[in-house]
Amino acid sequence: MTQPKKLFIKTYGCQMNVYDSERMAESLGGQGYVTTDRADDADMILLNTCHIREKAAEKVYSELGRLKPLKDARPDLKIGVAGCVAQAEGEEIMLRQPAVDLVVGPQSYHRLPEMEAKVQGGQSALDTDFPAEDKFDHLKGRPKAKRAPAAFLTVQEGCDKFCAFCVVPYTRGAEVSRPAEKVLDEARDLVERGVREVTLLGQNVNAYHGGMTLAGLIRALAEIDGLERIRYTTSHPNDMGDDLIAAHGEVPELMPYLHLPVQSGSDHILKRMNRSHTAESYLKLLERIREARPDIVLSGDFIVGFPEETEADFEATMELVRQVRYGYAYSFKYSTRPGTPAAERPLVDPAMADDRLQRLQGLITQHQQEIQQSMVGREVSVLVEKKGRLPGQMLGKSEYLHAVHIEDSTAQIGDIQRVRVTEAKTNSLAAVLV
Repeated sequence: MTQPKKLFIKTYGCQMNVYDSERMAESLGGQGYVTTDRADDADMILLNTCHIREKAAEKVYSELGRLKPLKDARPDLKIGVAGCVAQAEGEEIMLRQPAVDLVVGPQSYHRLPEMEAKVQGGQSALDTDFPAEDKFDHLKGRPKAKRAPAAFLTVQEGCDKFCAFCVVPYTRGAEVSRPAEKVLDEARDLVERGVREVTLLGQNVNAYHGGMTLAGLIRALAEIDGLERIRYTTSHPNDMGDDLIAAHGEVPELMPYLHLPVQSGSDHILKRMNRSHTAESYLKLLERIREARPDIVLSGDFIVGFPEETEADFEATMELVRQVRYGYAYSFKYSTRPGTPAAERPLVDPAMADDRLQRLQGLITQHQQEIQQSMVGREVSVLVEKKGRLPGQMLGKSEYLHAVHIEDSTAQIGDIQRVRVTEAKTNSLAAVLV
């Protein structure tokens, strides 16, 4: 009996890459591969890369350098680079690191079986096209294995916004939405396999237009028996339509959590970022969302030290954060992305940018801890996802996306438990069954 080949995938970056890695594993499963968690045990290694963080390409080249001794020891080992760095760097990856056998962009990974056959024949394979065909149509159906109770589901890819700091339009391409019926079919399949919560993914997910709006898709998903929770990420303020705001108040399955990046509180910087919204319009939008769902927990993204940012610009960001009081927020110091409009602009002094980032993160952390502390004594519902570290302890997520440790629980993985919060810890809550 032929032994299965082993596939190791290292995933960088966003949730969409996690989803893509799963689909790549399924695609190569038809070629006789099974996944392994050890690179030194693999017949093929894939790096599914992200181009958002600073020096992303150089980090990939460093990882490839660490893998080269494995290739030297086992010449039959195949090494591939996928994802956004693959899209951005293309053939340059093979030129700089000859140990790489294949390079595939995020819109072409449905072609992996053909590429794998090519490299097994001793050739290299490169595909960074934006093919006209829908890659989701060409992927093999998921095997009917049991799934964890929470899953990602890609519904939209690409972005047409062209923010001055962002590489997504160049690495993921223009906005493309999957047809609603195909999304619904995949959601039903996930539910059959044990999933109770889906997070809808897109680079600009609320621009979804697969035959209906995102709000319409959410309402259709809510009709699926057994699908108890729906989330979505990441959104743009300009695509937060009236129907989507209304859905937050009218669809019980849509969880009271929203990630809505603003990036800066300064209108001057927002304009230079090409964000096409103002601080005031963003704050008014949040007022409407909170009117629809008063208990919603908000999350955001911030870039500090963007070219031309003054102390007054930064203070405008701090003031916006004071007004919003985010339950979660992600903040980063600006770093140049080659090929983006902001790449040629002079940088803010690095020490000043570091100082601003620390001040912003301190304020965000203060608000996050205050919001978590306000949960003590409240009852929440927790989707149990795995066992905790202590005997009888179970771990899951509340409707507000808080990590919750349930003490002395008899719950099974996949159960939704009503609990009372007893303690707010640094990054999680402790609770007991009601």
